[in-house]
Amino acid sequence: MNRNGWTKKASDLLLGKRIVKVEYMSKEETEKTGWDSCPILIGLEDGSWLIPQQDDEGNDGGAIGISNGIVGERSEYHILPVLAVNHE
Repeated sequence: MNRNGWTKKASDLLLGKRIVKVEYMSKEETEKTGWDSCPILIGLEDGSWLIPQQDDEGNDGGAIGISNGIVGERSEYHILPVLAVNHE
């Protein structure tokens, strides 16, 4: 699939949906996935979740960057990191 195809798929899945919950993956959920990191989970109003992953194969949880503009152009940039499984 090309960029336009992936953009359409992402748009179909995400546009117009409202975030209703934000939490870090629990230790139990992390262990079930076989991951070593607990990513932030973003819950949408339709019951679906956005789960940052390390790579396309889902080898581990991943961090998520948040920018209020184009990255590198005087934008404010924040990172929601992954947490260690033992993190309290």
